[in-house]
Amino acid sequence: MDSAGRLLMNEFKTLSKETWTNIELINENVFEWSVALIVLNPDSLYYGGYFKAKMTFPHNYPYSPPDFKFLRPLYHPNIYPDGRLCISILHAPGEDEMSGESAAERWSPVQRVETVLISVLSLLDDAEVSSPANVDAGVMLRNKPDQYKDMVKRDLETSKQDIPAGFVMPTHESAFQTKKDDGDFDMSWEDSDEESFGGSDSDMEDGEMDSDFGEEEEEDEEEDEE
Repeated sequence: MDSAGRLLMNEFKTLSKETWTNIELINENVFEWSVALIVLNPDSLYYGGYFKAKMTFPHNYPYSPPDFKFLRPLYHPNIYPDGRLCISILHAPGEDEMSGESAAERWSPVQRVETVLISVLSLLDDAEVSSPANVDAGVMLRNKPDQYKDMVKRDLETSKQDIPAGFVMPTHESAFQTKKDDGDFDMSWEDSDEESFGGSDSDMEDGEMDSDFGEEEEEDEEEDEE
C-alpha cells in the first residue's frame, strides 16, 4: 500500500469511532468511501438526518482534494442538483483570483477527511448565498425562508430511508453520553489534589530550601577541617 493509502486507512480507522458519521469502504477500496453524515446538533434544521455521500480520493492525497458527492442531492444553495458541493475546502490548492478565494480557504495538504466532513456539516446550516450552486435554493432561502425550511424537512425525512437496517441512530444526548463514558468530556477535577501532582509549589520550595541549607552546612564543615 502506498503512502496515500496508508494515510487514508489511518483516517478511516479514526473516523470509524465517531458517532456523527457512518463510513464504509466501497469494494474494500481505501480510495472510495461510502459516507453518511449524521447531524447531532439539536438546533440544526437537519437534526436527525442521515445524509449519504460518496468520497473519492486521488492517489496523490493529501496533495490534491477528494471529491464529495451526496447520493441524494439536497435542496441547498451550495449543493448542485447532481449532489456535488460548492465549498472552498474541496477546491484545488492555491489562490484563485477569479473566485476571490484565498489559499487558506482552499484545500491544502494539512487538511484531512474529518476537516472536510465537519465543513460540510457546517455548510448545511450556514449557506453561502452570494455565489450559489443552486440559484433557486439561494433565492428561496433569502425571500421565502419558511418555504425553504419545508424543503429541508422534506430532504431530512427522505434521508432516513438510507438508514441501514439494525443501525441505531445516535442522538445529541446519546452521543454526548458516549463521549463522557469514554472520558472525552471528563472535566472533573475532584481528584486533582496536591498529592496527585507530586505535592504543592510550597512543598517544592521547602524541599529546595532544605537542599540548599544542606549544601551550605557541608561546605562549612569542609572549611573547619582545613
